[in-house]
Amino acid sequence: MGAVASLSSCSNAQKPKEEVPTHPNIIYILADDLGIGDIQPYGQKLIQTPNLNKLQAQGMRFTQAYSGTAVSAPSRCSLMTGMHTGHAFVRGNKGVDPEGQVAMPEGTFTMATMLKEQGYATGCFGKWGLGYPGSVSDPTKVGFDQFFGYNCQTLAHDYYPDHLWNNENRIDLPQNYEQREATYSADTIHQQALQFIRNHADGPFFTFLSYTLPHAELILPRDSIYDMYCKLIPEAAEEPYAPKDPNRRGAYGATERPLASFAAMVTRFDRYVGDVMQLLDSLGIAENTVLIFTSDNGPHREGGANPDYFDSYGPYRGIKRDLYEGGIRMPFLVSYPGHVKAGVDNDQMIAFWDMLPTFAELAGYDKPLQTDGISMVPTLLGRDDQQKHDYLYWEFHEQNGKQAVRKGQWKGVRLQVGTDKPVFELYDLSDDIHEDHNVAAEHPEIAAELNALIDSCHIESELFDFGREKQANGITH
Repeated sequence: MGAVASLSSCSNAQKPKEEVPTHPNIIYILADDLGIGDIQPYGQKLIQTPNLNKLQAQGMRFTQAYSGTAVSAPSRCSLMTGMHTGHAFVRGNKGVDPEGQVAMPEGTFTMATMLKEQGYATGCFGKWGLGYPGSVSDPTKVGFDQFFGYNCQTLAHDYYPDHLWNNENRIDLPQNYEQREATYSADTIHQQALQFIRNHADGPFFTFLSYTLPHAELILPRDSIYDMYCKLIPEAAEEPYAPKDPNRRGAYGATERPLASFAAMVTRFDRYVGDVMQLLDSLGIAENTVLIFTSDNGPHREGGANPDYFDSYGPYRGIKRDLYEGGIRMPFLVSYPGHVKAGVDNDQMIAFWDMLPTFAELAGYDKPLQTDGISMVPTLLGRDDQQKHDYLYWEFHEQNGKQAVRKGQWKGVRLQVGTDKPVFELYDLSDDIHEDHNVAAEHPEIAAELNALIDSCHIESELFDFGREKQANGITH
């Protein structure tokens, strides 16, 4: 079963428990399909992200932070439950008709469940993708007091939707009927999130801002941000994108300037982050709030997006749906004024499943946790008692199946898992960060060790078996 362990969240031998700040507010901002190279703190040259620059300056920038996996639903399941995808329940993007994704089991323990037990007000705003309306893993049934946004990640492709969800209540948006572009969902969701923070400023609160930008479709109001990028990006570089479906229910809408739109969406997201930071300051609660910014997986190439144009993957290889570094290595910025040292970089290897034990320690949760994660509180607070991962593991259940493991400098990637001819690749990240040179033949002992580790991390799932059941029926991805 891999590294699942029963961990006490407050095991702190070198410093007394009272030195760990307890019950801070926690805001976790999750971008959608944003590459590590899409923002200025990680080297972006064209797209402007001044508020994320400010967040970096006042906090910690992680250089080896990883998502749950390379697509939305399983990455979010890993985040919520503290489990890597080798045995998390949701390991792929399985849809449910007419709206939603496969549900987690009834009673699933999530970070929201845990924090609610500790007296936190809990709110989720944006995209859920871990169930369907009315399911046993609707956000309000797995720990969230309030949810506003898209229950279904497929319908979240439309930024001018005909409805959103407020808890379990469908909110129709007739102003957007017949493809009218009246109410931009991202703005509405953002305003609801800000109001939640205002309403619970006395704390403690946990706010999961699962915003949809800059996921395709690449559409936003034609405002000053959009106009700025239309001037900065040559029109000759653009390839107009036509919709797959004129009804646009879950399809991507047409855009004449997809590159300008993508850049504008990133800067718009940056302004949302700035709004949150400004609100915390105005409420006088910034120093009692842990603020985290990251992304759910690597950059996409959909709806007219072109990650090559922006170097969205930074110095790494791969995009969304790849288990190479570009698909899973994420931007990760943490601010906690007065507690997290400002303007520092940290190369601690962390992953989404570390957030559950980290938040447990911050919130003073002292019950045993079933998790693959490690509390990162020592790293955040500059202590010298940080436990480190021996390895990290990922699965991906599309494109005939992929698995990957990182152990120290070594990265193993297994492709074609769902076929009778899987392929194993080995990379030495210490001198091949772009994963160009497969050195499995030169290091057979390392290759054997990582192959065995991959096997030990994967627990069979009836729902997610790398597409073997489709191949048996003659169906391929």
